Amino acid sequence: MATVTEVLTAGTDSVTLIDGVKAGSWDVTGMDQSEINDMVQRNVDHLEIVLAYAPVDSDDDTPDVAGAADSKKTTHVAAIATGKKYITDNS
Repeated sequence: MATVTEVLTAGTDSVTLIDGVKAGSWDVTGMDQSEINDMVQRNVDHLEIVLAYAPVDSDDDTPDVAGAADSKKTTHVAAIATGKKYITDNS
């Protein structure tokens, strides 16, 4: 199983997408606003799932992202807030 760092690194694509859409630098050519909002929401959902990863017992090798230091998760938490605000502002 992956480590906390590996899981968070894999989630960086979602952070990049959300931040790029918000900044206007992500290519959304041909998409209407509802499609953009759906795309952002899927990435917000993905990050929320990733941040909730935790082993269920001592035999579970799921990385404990939920229990990891907040400093490791700062960009992911910020991207979730950014994505939710973007959707609200553009609905």
